[in-house]
Amino acid sequence: MSRTDSNGRRRPPTIHDVAREAGVSRGTVSRVLNGGHYVSPAAEEAVNAAIRKTGYVVNRHARSLITGRSDSVAFLLTEPQERFFEDPNFNVLLRGCTQALAAHDIPLLLMIAGTRDERRRIARYITSGHVDGVLLVSSHSGEPVAEQLRAARVPLVACGKPLGQSSKVSYVSADDRDGAREMVRHLVRTGRRRIATVTGPLDTPGGTERLAGYREILAESGIEADERLIASGDYSRASGESCAAELLRRAPDLDAVFVASDLMAQGVLTALGDAGRRVPEDVAVGGFDDSPAALDTRPALTTIRQPWDRISAEMVRVLLAQIGGEETSTVTLPTELVIRDSA
Repeated sequence: MSRTDSNGRRRPPTIHDVAREAGVSRGTVSRVLNGGHYVSPAAEEAVNAAIRKTGYVVNRHARSLITGRSDSVAFLLTEPQERFFEDPNFNVLLRGCTQALAAHDIPLLLMIAGTRDERRRIARYITSGHVDGVLLVSSHSGEPVAEQLRAARVPLVACGKPLGQSSKVSYVSADDRDGAREMVRHLVRTGRRRIATVTGPLDTPGGTERLAGYREILAESGIEADERLIASGDYSRASGESCAAELLRRAPDLDAVFVASDLMAQGVLTALGDAGRRVPEDVAVGGFDDSPAALDTRPALTTIRQPWDRISAEMVRVLLAQIGGEETSTVTLPTELVIRDSA
């Protein structure tokens, strides 16, 4: 529906146009635009129909002056920029969060802070009110960003259980420990006894929880733990390759490797191939994530599936609830063993 000003020029539709089209007051339209509180279903339906018909678009700047909100959310990745492009998990999570927020007409701002200076600048930007809340991804133990944001009363939801936080932080996580237990249990069931592991960073929840699950199943299975079979990676493909080479030097009789991410598992498979080891005949390999990286390996990678769609949707749900005034909360989602050819 086009309208013109006094000079005959087309002008964008206004809230008054929507109210006139819907047959309601401007205040009713405003309440619908701000969440639909104290509005009857019939009036809300009429307003939404009028918005579609007129093509009205909310003036976010004007609304932010009234509500004190920016109507935007930050996706904050505390990793070096190159890791964002290398690790497919971050892209999957970003896409899911973007889609979940789009249903609420809220844009998502990607922020990458891989250094102390970058984190300090971004924390200052966030606490100045430029976003309404933060989806925090890949937080390391001892990293002060979460504490700073919580101290500033910025709504915050972490992906994974934060380590070493003195205040309560909302988080959404896959069950890392149970997923690791299921993978190692599968390796034991297939007859493997010299099971090595390449862990994630041990200052992250995924790194510590997956290592704990590995140790628990070895103990339950009566397999003596051997520290020579444990190597610590950083979730990169290069670290998986170097860790596997080191494990083969320390324990050449290993017959399986549980790898704490699919991307590192790609590197492990490369190192095993270079050493002349067949997979799975000589060495079985299991990953974690069921990311796109799992489908690019040869042989196809047996792995633990994280429910990325549910994780992203729950992160957005918990954050919006917190922005709306609810208390912090936590969500832990189940994982699933996906058996392919590598183990």
